[in-house]
Amino acid sequence: MMIPIEDMETMLDDIAGELPQEFYKYLNGGIILLPEAKYHAKSTGNDLFVMGEYRIDGHLGRYIALYYGSFASVFGQLPPERIKEELRHTLKHEFRHHLESLAGEKDLEIQDAMDIAKYTDDKAGRVQ
Repeated sequence: MMIPIEDMETMLDDIAGELPQEFYKYLNGGIILLPEAKYHAKSTGNDLFVMGEYRIDGHLGRYIALYYGSFASVFGQLPPERIKEELRHTLKHEFRHHLESLAGEKDLEIQDAMDIAKYTDDKAGRVQ
C-alpha cells in the first residue's frame, strides 16, 4: 500500500535538503508535490506515467512538479525506502533539467526524447 502523501512530502523535504544550495539558484517556484497522477502525452493504454517535470512558466517561474499519484501507480507496492530512492532519482533528474536549462544545454531533453521514441516504437511493434 502506498505511503500517505504527507509521508512523501516529508521524504521530499529530506531529499531536497541533501542537495547543494547552488542547485536552487533561479528555481524561484521551488518544488511542489501534486496529488494527481499524470500520463505522458505519448502514453498508449495509460501505461506511461510522468513522475516529475521541470517547468518554466511566465507567471510561476522555474519550478519542479512531482506527481504523487504517478508514484502511487508505479511504485505504490514498494517499501517506503524504495519509494524514497525513486523519489530521489526523479528529483535529481528534474534538477538536471533545471541546471542544463540554466547552462543552455539540452542533453537530458535529447535523451528523454530518445527514450520516448523507443517507447513509441516498441508499442508499435518496431524494433530499433
